[in-house]
Amino acid sequence: MKNKITLPLFLLWAISTVFGQGFTSSQIDSLVNRSMEMMPQVGVAVAVIENGKVIHSKGYGKLSVDSKEKVDEHSLFQIASNTKAFTAAALAILVDQGKLKWDDRVVQHIPEFTMYNAYVRENFTIVDLLTHRSGLGLGAGDLMFFPPGADYKIQDVLNSFQYFKPTSDFRTKYDYDNLLYIVAGEVIARVSGQSYDEFIEQQILGPLGMDRTAVRYKRLKSTQNVASAHSTENGNVRKVERYVKGEGPLVASGGIYSSVHDMSKWIMAQLQQGKYGDALDKQIFSPERQAEMWRPYTFISFQPRPEPDNRYHFGAYGLGWRISNRYDHTIISHTGGLPGMLSSVVMVPEINSAVVVLTNGAPGGNSYHTISSAIRDEWIRKDRWDYLASAKQQLESGQAEADATLDAVWESATVSDVNKLGASSFLGTYEDKWFGKVSIENHGGKLWFRSLRSPQLNGEMFHYKDSTFAVKMAYTDMQCDAFAIFKMDASGTPVGIQMKGISPNMDFSFDYQDLDLVRIKE
Repeated sequence: MKNKITLPLFLLWAISTVFGQGFTSSQIDSLVNRSMEMMPQVGVAVAVIENGKVIHSKGYGKLSVDSKEKVDEHSLFQIASNTKAFTAAALAILVDQGKLKWDDRVVQHIPEFTMYNAYVRENFTIVDLLTHRSGLGLGAGDLMFFPPGADYKIQDVLNSFQYFKPTSDFRTKYDYDNLLYIVAGEVIARVSGQSYDEFIEQQILGPLGMDRTAVRYKRLKSTQNVASAHSTENGNVRKVERYVKGEGPLVASGGIYSSVHDMSKWIMAQLQQGKYGDALDKQIFSPERQAEMWRPYTFISFQPRPEPDNRYHFGAYGLGWRISNRYDHTIISHTGGLPGMLSSVVMVPEINSAVVVLTNGAPGGNSYHTISSAIRDEWIRKDRWDYLASAKQQLESGQAEADATLDAVWESATVSDVNKLGASSFLGTYEDKWFGKVSIENHGGKLWFRSLRSPQLNGEMFHYKDSTFAVKMAYTDMQCDAFAIFKMDASGTPVGIQMKGISPNMDFSFDYQDLDLVRIKE
């Protein structure tokens, strides 16, 4: 972040704060309120642990844009990929119980597990499931679960990996994934003899007293005080569909609902090396297992001469956690994102401090990141940077770029009339081996794209150029409009479709680029 904090905001955050002491509770209030004033947001909840004690646990804003109910420390949000640390911890518990080893091969527990070649399949371990080093590309296969509402099951996931093309050699490169954490959830179920939901509830949530936390929406004890999801793009705040439909096996990768009050208990157990209870006389997992979860396994980046604005030396991925070094402090962190929900957990173990931020708006001023980063930096660095101003600038410039790209496409792509386009030869069924069938149809004279297994991936097709069409998808809670590029044989007959997203701001989970749709005979 290259803009030093301006004097008014510096005063707002308090001149008197001493390096290493962190914000007071009232200063955290000022920080959050300032963020909510600067950029469109709905609700935010923040908990701060300093030197092993919860010094702040509070909600701000509203549960929903169309409600007067306020966010408090017990309000439930979807924590999305911050679930991954729970999945890793569940496996650690099984290791402590002697039921599993980290270097167990996945096929020992799930014989039908597939991979893109025999060597990788036979040597893929439990650690490999958790460390984003499979050789597959970013978000490979996520299109089975984004947008919500598709009918893919665990067997579809286990069978899918053989059809993906690797983008790097096995165990050589970091590429974030979700599907392999789904497999990890299935390992937990098969080894423990319980469902993933039951194991997490009985082995983690129950012992820690995380009484309102649930693994998925349908397991909530109460649907009161649950945040709704919102989009805040273009400065417009609107309610969007909470990710519930078709959660299925995705819960092991990103399903948990929690509050900052409950998450504080989880973070305290992390900072205390798995110990919990008033006398810290109970152990949820051993210190050895925690050391393994916080060990760097997959290299992400390294800066021998780090930028002065962040002093970021290296980044790596552990087991459900990201590990980095900033200002000579080890940072253990993770973020999470689902439609209309963003979250962040940041821990600084050597000073026994942490922050969790939960939000119900996307991007919501990126407050999940800016607030946690500002509080973290107050502990570990000697000066302040204006994360809020930087986020505002980046979001506005990123939105402007995306708008320009989309405007240019839709100015060109205006015709979808099948007869005018002479597009009857495009009609038919095309199939991808992991995603299934899509149908190119004539809907009342309009050319139409329809996925047979993911009902929200359908929409009108407009001719863009040559054999490329722009699909305006019916799902609008996240940007997912896509190009459909038809492949032709020597006679000019469409025989397949390649796809890619249109917006530069599209979430990586819309992995259209991994599809290889081949025309099939009716």
